Amino acid sequence: MTSASLRPRRPSAPGRGGRIQQLHSHAGLLLDASWEPAPPARSRRGRPSAIIVPAARPASALTGLIRLAAALETQLVVLCSHQARVDQVSERIGRVQGARGLVVQVDQDKIVPNLKLGTSHEEFLKASRGRASDLSLKRNVGLLLARMLRWEKVVFIDDDITVSRGAVSRVAAQLDYYGVAGMICRDFPDNSVVCHARRLAGLPQDNFVTGAVLGVNCSETSQPRFFPDIYNEDWFFFAEAAARRRLANVGCASQADYHPFARPQRAQHEEFGDLLAEGLYALIGAIGLDGHKETFDDILCRAVAKYWKGFIEARQEGFDETTEYLGKYRDLRTCSDDVEPAMTSVRAAGELYDIPENNVDVRIQADLCASFVDELRGDRKRWHDYYHASPRHERIQVQDAMSWLGVARWTSVRSPLVDHG
Repeated sequence: MTSASLRPRRPSAPGRGGRIQQLHSHAGLLLDASWEPAPPARSRRGRPSAIIVPAARPASALTGLIRLAAALETQLVVLCSHQARVDQVSERIGRVQGARGLVVQVDQDKIVPNLKLGTSHEEFLKASRGRASDLSLKRNVGLLLARMLRWEKVVFIDDDITVSRGAVSRVAAQLDYYGVAGMICRDFPDNSVVCHARRLAGLPQDNFVTGAVLGVNCSETSQPRFFPDIYNEDWFFFAEAAARRRLANVGCASQADYHPFARPQRAQHEEFGDLLAEGLYALIGAIGLDGHKETFDDILCRAVAKYWKGFIEARQEGFDETTEYLGKYRDLRTCSDDVEPAMTSVRAAGELYDIPENNVDVRIQADLCASFVDELRGDRKRWHDYYHASPRHERIQVQDAMSWLGVARWTSVRSPLVDHG
């Protein structure tokens, strides 16, 4: 049996014809390709054109990924900001036998000129309590580089991920059949703060394919997709693939753990994006596009204020349930030290729905959610036009692509160490 013959499982449809619900799992939207064997070593089918790393951590955090790219004999692209420095990353790549890389400094205010997306509007930023992240920008830069430099298969891997060579080869191989293929982080679940709190409370909580390890088909005939500047940007990126039951799950990767409840502000930065993504996927699960004539835009058109009003109510019921269960653990002698911080984080997320109207921050409400989805629909067209305006021809050089993107600092590096074995 080959990947081309995979058939998706029909998802359950909670909420169909009934009350709106937030779901603890969206696994029914995935195609299971985790059983697929890795292609043979050095197989072109299992070798991505590039591994793209949105890097914020020091260069030392990239050693494993540099070795991975070298083992696969593929280009490594490191998009640097924060603690990731171009000179230090380049030096680190030069130490690894057979490695070759493109190291780029990403400046939030200067790069990707003339791209104006409605989902980046100030009111949405305020609803996320000033969340500051350049992750979606870096991933969009990676997509544009792939188009201009004619890379047909790219695999995005975050700098806190450990993944095997065989797993990356399986992801790349699935891109022969699907536009998007990803992995799930289960050892330390790639979840929002609120979802971590549900799991701590003993409530059902699954996790989903993540942008932390994500293969994208960027061939000339592929569908242009983009990452909006909001938490859960990866879910919006592959939402249409999920709706069409064309999102392949290739297996599991490992994410470095962190303390999700260390700062309640983290829950506030995530809440607007988490609400929108969970609400959209609940709608996709209830409707979907498998065997129907509806388009993905038709699904987005159903995400009106009335729908969001019901989903916000369901979300708040989930907050109440989570804090109630956590409260039962709090009085036990064996209570985890995380219980109280988890309750504080959930309450902090809930506060965003009750901000007084005269506050400088924007209160999360149904009309705002509907407005974001409207802008998302418009941005799909804006990105399509911008993406296809980028130059793509056989004679384009790396420096041409960097100039078009507005990149001022970048370097190409190849390890002088050659494997003679």
